[in-house]
Amino acid sequence: MTQAATLIGIFLDTIARHPKPDQFMRKGPEGWESLSSQRARTDVEHLSLGLGALGVQRGDRVALLSENRYEWAITDLAVLARGAVTVPIYPTLTAEQSRHVLANSEARLIVVSTAAQLEKIRSVAAQLPSLKTIVYMDPVPVRPEGSHGLAEVMEQGATAGRAAPGEFERLARSVTADEVATIIYTSGTTGEPKGAMLTHRNIASNVWAGLEVSPIYPTNRCLSFLPLCHIFERMGGFYSMLGGGASIAYAQSLDTVAADAMEVRPTVLVGVPRFFEKVYARVMDNSRTLPPLRRAIFHWGLEQRREAARAHFERRRLGPFAALQSRIADRLVGAKVRERVGGRVDYCVSGGAPLNAKVIEFFFAIGIPIREGYGLTETSPVITLNPPGREKPGSVGKAVPGVEVKIDTNGEILTRGPHVMKGYFRNEAATAVAITDGWFHTGDLGRFDDDGYLYITDRLKELLVTSGGKKVAPQPIEGALKTSKWITEAILIGDQRPTITCLLVPNFANLEGEARVRGWTFVRPAELLVRPEVRALYKAEVDRVNEPLAQFEKIKEFALLERELSQEGDELTPTLKVKRRVIAAKFAAVIDRLYANRSGPESH
Repeated sequence: MTQAATLIGIFLDTIARHPKPDQFMRKGPEGWESLSSQRARTDVEHLSLGLGALGVQRGDRVALLSENRYEWAITDLAVLARGAVTVPIYPTLTAEQSRHVLANSEARLIVVSTAAQLEKIRSVAAQLPSLKTIVYMDPVPVRPEGSHGLAEVMEQGATAGRAAPGEFERLARSVTADEVATIIYTSGTTGEPKGAMLTHRNIASNVWAGLEVSPIYPTNRCLSFLPLCHIFERMGGFYSMLGGGASIAYAQSLDTVAADAMEVRPTVLVGVPRFFEKVYARVMDNSRTLPPLRRAIFHWGLEQRREAARAHFERRRLGPFAALQSRIADRLVGAKVRERVGGRVDYCVSGGAPLNAKVIEFFFAIGIPIREGYGLTETSPVITLNPPGREKPGSVGKAVPGVEVKIDTNGEILTRGPHVMKGYFRNEAATAVAITDGWFHTGDLGRFDDDGYLYITDRLKELLVTSGGKKVAPQPIEGALKTSKWITEAILIGDQRPTITCLLVPNFANLEGEARVRGWTFVRPAELLVRPEVRALYKAEVDRVNEPLAQFEKIKEFALLERELSQEGDELTPTLKVKRRVIAAKFAAVIDRLYANRSGPESH
C-alpha cells in the first residue's frame, strides 16, 4: 500500500480504500448520528472550495477555535486541501490569549464554533489587522458584519464545485509534503507560547511510524475526547485513525466520556495520564462502597489479575492454577469494569506526561492494556511507543521507525528525524536553541535500559535543586501522591530551598464523603482541612510516598489548598499540566509559611 505523504492525502486515500457508513459519529438531540465517508468527503470539498471563495490561498493561516466535533475535523481537512495552514486555538483560552495566537500567526480567517466563541474573537478583532473574516459553525442570533455561517460557506463551495468539477481534487493532490500544515502553539508551562510549524511530512511520517508499531484497522472505532487542538489527539485520535481506516466518534465533553463510551462502544481510547488516573481512582473508590462480600471478591479478583499483569511485564507464564484463578477473576472483575466503557476496548494509548506504573498495572489487570508513548508538539508528536505485547510499565517504549533518540551529556533527551518540526514561526532565536545539527532538544531528562526502552525522569527546567545542591525530580513523587484517593493534585516545592515541601489539592468529593460517614460537621469543604483527623489522613499519604525516597527527596512539610486548580485561573494548561511558575507566585505566602513554620504545616 502506498503511504500518503500529506494529511489530506491520508484522508482521500482512506475514504476511497475503506468507504464506510460511520466514518464519523456525533451525538445530537435525537441520539448518535453516523456520517459516511462520502458525506465527509463532500463536506470537506464544499468547505474547502467555499474558503477559497472567501479568499483563502495557499500558505494563508486559518485559525480554528472550537471544541471537539465533526466540524473541527472537516474544517481542518478543508484548510489543508487548499495548501493553507491550520492554526488551532484551545476553546478554553481567554480572549487575550486567543488574540496573542491570532496576532503572532497573522491569521487571515478564523472559524469559531459557538456564539460565545464568536463574541470572544469580536472583542479583540480591532487589534488584529490581519484578521479579515470570521466563520461561525453554530447559528448566531445576529450575524456580525464581515462574518459568515459555515453552512453558507459550504453552499458557496458546492456552487464553485459544480462550476469547476475536479478542482478540489486537483488542489488537494497538488499539496506537497514539505509545506507547512499547521502551526501549533505550545501550552506555555515554561513561558510565552511559541508556534511550532509542522509540515505534512512531519505529521504523516509520524502517523505511519506509529501505525507500524501499533496498527489500527478499519474495524476499530475511536472515541475522541482529548482536545483536537493538541497534537497528541490530532495525530493519534484523528490522522492515525484515518490512516488505519477506523471510525471516529466525538464525545460530547470530557464529563460524558463514560456515558458516551457505553453507547458508542469504542475499541480504542487515546488519553492523557490524568484521565487514566481519574478512572483508576473512581473504580477504587466505588469498590469501597460495595457490600462486604462483593468488596472481598473485587479485591481478590483484582489481585489475581494484577499477578497476571506482572507476569506479562516480566515475560513469564502463570502456573496452571494461577492461570485458572486469573480467568475466573477476569470474569468476576475485569469484564464488569470493561463493560463500563462499552465492553469492547482493546487498548488505550497514553501520552503527554509519564503515567504512574501502578495505574498501568491496574489497566492491564482489568484487561485494557495501555500503550504508553512519549513526544512533544515539536516532534509531531511521537518519539517513542511501547510495542504491543512487550510493554514495560514506567517506560515510554522504544523509538518508532525512522526516529533517532539519544541522551545528551547533561541527561537531556534529544531526537532527530522526519518528525522534527520545521521551526518556531517567526522566532529564529528560539528555533536555534531548540534544534542544533538536526537534533531537537526536548527539555526532558531520561535514560535507556539495556533493552533500549526510554524512561523519562523529569523536565530539565522543572528539576528542583535544593540550596544544598541536591537535585530532585518532582514528577515521579507527584505521580505517587496522586494515586491516593484523597489527592487530586500535588506540586512539589524546593528549588533553591533547604528542603522539599508540597502543595496538595484534596479530592474534595472523597473528603466530604468521609466526613459525612464519620460525622464531621462542616459548612464549607475547606473547613475540614484544619481538622486533626484530616491532617492525619494526608500525613499518612505523604509518609507512604516518603518511605522509599532518599533523605534529601523526602517531603518535610505540606499544605492543603482550599480549592481546585483551574485553567480559568491560569494555573493549568489546556492539557491539564500544572503551571509551576504561576502556582509558585499565587501561593507564595503559603510556601513561605511552610519554610518559616517547621513545627507543623498549615491548611490554606
